[in-house]
Amino acid sequence: MSRVVVIGAGVGGLSVAARLAATGHRVTVFEQAGVVGGKLGRYERRTAAGTFRFDTGPGLLTLPQVFDGLDLRPVPLDPVVRHVFADGTRLDSGPEFASRIEAALGRRSADQWRRMWHRAARVWTASRRDILTSTVDGPGDLLRLAWRVPDLAAIAPGRSLRSVSRRFADPRLRILLDRYATYAGADPRRAPAALVAIPYAELTFGGWYLPGGLGTLADALAARCAAAGATVHCGVPVAGIDTAGGAVTGVRLASGDRVRADVVVATADALAVYRELLPSPRRATGLARDRSLAGFVLLLGVRGRTDGLAHHTVLFPADHDAEFDAVFRDRVPVPDPTILVTVADDPAVRPDGYEAWFVLVNAPPQGPVDWTVPGLADRYADHVLAVLARRGVDVRDRVLFREVRTPADLAAATRTPGGAIYGTAAHRLLRPPNAGPVRGLYLVGGSVHPGGGLPMVALSARIVADRIGPA
Repeated sequence: MSRVVVIGAGVGGLSVAARLAATGHRVTVFEQAGVVGGKLGRYERRTAAGTFRFDTGPGLLTLPQVFDGLDLRPVPLDPVVRHVFADGTRLDSGPEFASRIEAALGRRSADQWRRMWHRAARVWTASRRDILTSTVDGPGDLLRLAWRVPDLAAIAPGRSLRSVSRRFADPRLRILLDRYATYAGADPRRAPAALVAIPYAELTFGGWYLPGGLGTLADALAARCAAAGATVHCGVPVAGIDTAGGAVTGVRLASGDRVRADVVVATADALAVYRELLPSPRRATGLARDRSLAGFVLLLGVRGRTDGLAHHTVLFPADHDAEFDAVFRDRVPVPDPTILVTVADDPAVRPDGYEAWFVLVNAPPQGPVDWTVPGLADRYADHVLAVLARRGVDVRDRVLFREVRTPADLAAATRTPGGAIYGTAAHRLLRPPNAGPVRGLYLVGGSVHPGGGLPMVALSARIVADRIGPA
């Protein structure tokens, strides 16, 4: 029986802890926050009208089969996302999406989407078969894979997602496809063309909501950990990883106590691991060079009901390249951002007669912008609400309360450097590997292979658990 310490009780940490405990390892999880969940955060606000509950992290579950065995009861969403363009065009994604494109944008656009979709299917199949469930420690692992020529042509190494989207004649379709780069924290002008697999997975397997909010996924995983015999300690930060002779020996807690371990699984951002927990200047420098985008969030209690919104509604600006310039080049709050509004029609998350709004805009991380400057967050919140109003969704006179969450808040809450949601931006095919630089150290989570998003994080936990093997 190996002694395993898992650093972090987010989705990745709980998933790997449950798997390892179930195969006979003695597993202890240390989480710095007072509750489990990590970036799958939750916020509750009690008012005279009743209680509002918000997911403060992921708001969409894809590939729910990755979480088979949990009592989740996911609800399919249709539309998965409602896209609203600057000219007022509305396009709902979901089943038979090409037909919906034809109805909204015309037959030519639908035919062009179908051609792209054929390519995306190849990329998804090759990725699922050879990458998403496999150990990939470096370029050599990719070279050893038995790539098929048509798969390589579809993946198009060295080409960007923009090289795919620019083939669409309609700029609205280009904007829609480019948006999926942000699912990996990246700029579509630099993100790999292989990211066409993201919309393929979302639209083929559907988008899902969990009654009570996606935070209930963390509760289900914590229950699985308890059933398997893993011990989870919240409110216990880890200050460092101890090593000797090129192997891990345990962890050092912020209290000064040391906990011995044969295996350490770190689920913090890879940059935090190599900058703070196991200092490695060369690795840290490489990861710090190209951070992913962050998010600026408003949590709103809204009186009444709002027409025209789906569960997820994305409202696009007229110039989406200006948004990417602001985030990745100029490093300033976006003047005219894409705005995601999530409003769950779920009585478990809001009082009767009210709505609980999660509003997200892409933002530079803490650092390039100092989001802690007094007044900045509130001024930008006012600006975002004004932009929403200009796009026809004005709720300023119906807001019961608002909470503002900046990249600085995410950085403090989840040990995510700068609040960069996905760690290093996915501007290359490879993410940092799951195997650490010393024996017995492994990394799990959205900042490492195979990437960000709830299913990818769970798959990284599966890869690491399989690599460690049974006790």
